[in-house]
Order: sequence, then C-alpha cells, then structure tokens
Amino acid sequence: MLRQFHKMHGLGNDFVILDARDEPLAMTEALARHIADRREGVGCDQLILLEPSASADLKMRIFNADGSEVESCGNATRCVVKLTGAATVETAGGLLTGSAEGAEVEVTLVEPRFEWDAIPLAYPMPTDPMPMGWENFDRPQAINVGNPHVVFFVDDLEDADLEGIGPGIESDPVFPERVNVNVASVEGGAIRLRTFERGAGLTRACGTGACATAVAAIRARLVTSPVTVHMAGGDLTIAWAPGEPVRMRGSATHVFKGTIDLQ
Repeated sequence: MLRQFHKMHGLGNDFVILDARDEPLAMTEALARHIADRREGVGCDQLILLEPSASADLKMRIFNADGSEVESCGNATRCVVKLTGAATVETAGGLLTGSAEGAEVEVTLVEPRFEWDAIPLAYPMPTDPMPMGWENFDRPQAINVGNPHVVFFVDDLEDADLEGIGPGIESDPVFPERVNVNVASVEGGAIRLRTFERGAGLTRACGTGACATAVAAIRARLVTSPVTVHMAGGDLTIAWAPGEPVRMRGSATHVFKGTIDLQ
C-alpha cells in the first residue's frame, strides 16, 4: 500500500506527516515505530497523522519514535499549519490555533495546568516545585501544556547529564503517563534549553518543552514575556501571562515529499 508523506522539521525536531483526511489509514504502534526508524524507515522523532475533525480544520495525531501516541507537539503543529494552511488543529491535548507570520508560524497552545492530577502525577503533591530529586536534578516545576513536562533550572547547562538521567526521570512511577524532561539555564533575559522527550529521547528542539520552560521561568520571575528560548536546533519566541494560553513563534521547514510502502 503506497502512501505519500511529507518530511518536515521545526528547528531540527523532525516529522513524517501522513495525510489521512481523504483516505483513512489505520496506524499501529508497530507501523509508527517502523516508519520512524532511521535505518529501515523514513526516520523521524515523531510520526504525524492528519485526520478529519468535527471541531477544527483537521485532527492531528502524534506518535513518538517508539510508537507511543501522545497528546500534543508544538513543533509539529507549526509544520502542519505551514503545510496545510489550517487555522485550527484538534489534538488529544486540546484545540490549537495557528497562522503564518511571514517566514515564521505562530501557534497558540492551551492554557498551562499546574494541578498534580492535571500533570498527571501518581499522587497529590506540590508541583511548584515538586519535593523530589534524581541525582543532582531536584525540585522541578511540573507543568502540563497539552502534554506533561518537568523543568529543572541549572547553572551550567552543558554540565547537566540529561542523556544519562533523562530516561530514569521520564519513566519514574510518579509520572503514570511518563514525562518530558527539560533542563534550562537563564542568561541575559533569555533561556537556554535541552529536552529529553518521552518516547523520542534527546531532541534538537521541543516546542512544548520551550513553552513549559518559558512558563516556569516567567512564574519564577526569572524572565519576562515574551522570551527567547535557545535550543540546539534554533530559537523560539514564547509569550505567556497567567490565565492565558501560551503563544509560540518560530520556523517550520519542508524538507521533501515522497512515497512509502506501508506493507
């Protein structure tokens, strides 16, 4: 069964996008994992499946490289808005809106949630900060911006062994749906960020991670809105005020389109 796909990336966080709005496609964990495989498939951090929506221009489903389906992805939303021209996108993490702004795309995510059961955590506890630690990472802020994140602020970002400790935090039983792990430092009014994404590992950029980290830094009065978030793949501009949704602006790049045999 041959299907056309698009390969896109947001600051190096890359996606294979399959459009199933006119021709339905049954996606499985195994198939998503195979397409995402960088040796035997197309290769990507996340597989994106577009479907019809009764409440938005389209529905976006997101599958991590390990095949697991997740709620939201900021970088993918920018890519989908650029590819399709959609102004509203239904996700399992909420209704998102987006628009092209010159060479960039701006996306409005959901309003952040901070309650323990909205993250979710396995049992009640404070989330700002959490009274927990893993080796030299401790007392993170826990935030849900459509998907779950923890944010650690450190003095030396390069010295933080995120690749080593990230898997243990991601899969800790306190996070029943696993969690995205962000380690950040604040320099000159801006944020430098590295993210270990659940189901994908260390990525060059994470849109929802940038949003969660910006919200955490604004709440802690470490920065003011809007704030630039620097990641290995490039920069995002994040704007947020308490009681409002998060706005994210940055690039979205179309790499190529092709055809894949799904059998």
